[in-house]
Amino acid sequence: MGKKKVAVMNTAFRDGFQSVFGARVLTPDFLPALDAAKEAGFTHFEAGGGARYQALYLYCQENAFDMMDAFREKVGPEANLQTLSRGINVVGLDSQSSDVIDLHAKMFKKHGMTTIRNFDALNDVRNLVYSGQCIVDAGLKHEVVVTMMELPPGCSGAHSAEFYMEVLEEILRSEVPFSSVCFKDASGTAVPSKVYETIRLARKRLPEDTHIRIHTHDTAGIGVMQYRAALDAGVDGIDLAMKPVSGGTSQPDVITMWHALRGTDFEIDMDMEKVLEAEAVLQECLRDYFIPPEALAVEPMIPFSPMPGGALTANTQMMRDNQMMDRYAAVISKMGEVVRRGGFGTSVTPVSQFYFQQAFNNEIFGPWKRIADGYGKMVLGYFGRTPCPPDPEIVAIASEQLGLEPTTDCPRGLNDADPQKGLSAARRTLEKNDLKVDDENLFIAATCGEKGIAFLKGESPLGVRKNSPEKATSTGSDPCALRVTVGGETFLVEVRDGKTFVDGEQVDVSVDSDATSSGGGAGTQTVGGTTLRSDLAAKVLRVPVSEGQAIRSGDTVLVLEALKMEMEVSSPVDGNVSRIHVAAGEQVNAGADLVTIG
Repeated sequence: MGKKKVAVMNTAFRDGFQSVFGARVLTPDFLPALDAAKEAGFTHFEAGGGARYQALYLYCQENAFDMMDAFREKVGPEANLQTLSRGINVVGLDSQSSDVIDLHAKMFKKHGMTTIRNFDALNDVRNLVYSGQCIVDAGLKHEVVVTMMELPPGCSGAHSAEFYMEVLEEILRSEVPFSSVCFKDASGTAVPSKVYETIRLARKRLPEDTHIRIHTHDTAGIGVMQYRAALDAGVDGIDLAMKPVSGGTSQPDVITMWHALRGTDFEIDMDMEKVLEAEAVLQECLRDYFIPPEALAVEPMIPFSPMPGGALTANTQMMRDNQMMDRYAAVISKMGEVVRRGGFGTSVTPVSQFYFQQAFNNEIFGPWKRIADGYGKMVLGYFGRTPCPPDPEIVAIASEQLGLEPTTDCPRGLNDADPQKGLSAARRTLEKNDLKVDDENLFIAATCGEKGIAFLKGESPLGVRKNSPEKATSTGSDPCALRVTVGGETFLVEVRDGKTFVDGEQVDVSVDSDATSSGGGAGTQTVGGTTLRSDLAAKVLRVPVSEGQAIRSGDTVLVLEALKMEMEVSSPVDGNVSRIHVAAGEQVNAGADLVTIG
């Protein structure tokens, strides 16, 4: 009996880009490597979806549909091009209405995709049934997903092999059509013995010809062990990436896995010399991109705070952009409690982002003083049922802060009833901005909101991080730029790559930490005054007031954005807006004056 051939999907061009670069890679830069990968024998590629949808509009000034078209043209008509969908969230952080979910499948079919891997971070099967049916009705293959992770030590109640089998049974009872099943571990934390038992039970339960895949990240350093356990239990396919976007926060490398299987009953049936050549081409294509060191490292904290590789570097890069990287260790250490008290939703987008945002808020503003919008809606039930009931105390805090009651209603039904969601709302937004109304633009407006509109109007910033200043196209990597007036003379002060420049010349700067502001939160009032100041580095998203305007205590005077969170800054007093110190789109530092109330 010959060796079992292991089916491989090449994830370098989607999850690899997301896990290392926060998905910020320009299409012309990687197409030569795609050519080389095709020549090496790859026929199954992850080609879009997930963060590689929104990031193109938000940071790359590219249309994701054009990228998918270029991908298909490069690999030819026979390749299996797969994208990632977040159930009723499709390719965004927010959940969508039925018409947007349906349009998602139709648009991805139109633009050359073959398969959509469809998951729900809460393992709420209600969120998979309609989205899965739309995928099949559009003529695509539906890979239905059970999401996995290991609970922080000392926790129990979900994420056992038995729990995953209950989810699988519910999928089968729902009769949602699918062509394959994937067990997806975005944080790379599921212990190999549990992986083995889960796949063994699934293999026994599903029809013999069902294609079973497993997906993981190497963030915790056990990806190869997980894959070997899954293969021993009967899995058919695994996801692998290519250097320099393999290992660490990404998937294990093709070469590494091939080597691990030498002398076993399994083989990756490819010419590894050609794979090495393809990796060399990819490295050359990406040589100008900044690779954060944590992207290539094993993170020992991950088993205690299960942060997925695809979100870890996106968040650390945003913290770098906002000069808060020194707070990363403290933030990640707080994730364990956030997971425990949040109901054990799987740490995969969007829930992983909710976890990180709440841990960030707990570190910056104090424990549970500010509930992140997504986290709060999750524990209140607006994204579906969490695997276990959330902590009642946290539910009560979220309800009070967000002004929402807990719900058990189907999230898609809630979205269908929301006049701010759906294609009609997207159409109104396009028409209001004198933009073309077609299916592509409707989907962009519905899933990317005002940032999608900014892209369509040609106003989105370019935020691709590269190493050399003359090659960099990033606005995000140099966020600290301000004009300082001293003795009547004005200077332009910029912070780039940890260095300080005054009017373009590098200078040595030291900061007295005792002299800096220690306000109590974004937009807090300074002692003895009515000037609102920012307690963290952030981007000014909106300024809904004007100078001279009368306001009341509690009115929103400014909206900041940091780590994909919008934070409203409210006035603590009645009065008039005497001065607005910042403008929309401006990056502000911690302690910066925002608005003065006279």
